Amino acid sequence: MLFKVFYQESKKRSPKRETTHSLYLELDTTDVRQGVIQAREIMRDNTDYHVEFVDAISDEQAAYERESDGFNITTF
Repeated sequence: MLFKVFYQESKKRSPKRETTHSLYLELDTTDVRQGVIQAREIMRDNTDYHVEFVDAISDEQAAYERESDGFNITTF
């Protein structure tokens, strides 16, 4: 299942919409709740980012996202 993670690069600054970034994680789960927990743990263990939101992406949305130039699945 594909998840989109919205994050801030710094935990020291207050989050602002204008500085929110996103990345994609492909996780081996079919349970959305478990996937969100997994994604947060992966981000915590591998980055210093402040995770704002984790969203499971439907197949239709994934197809749309894959068409953009900046689409890249992140692996740690």
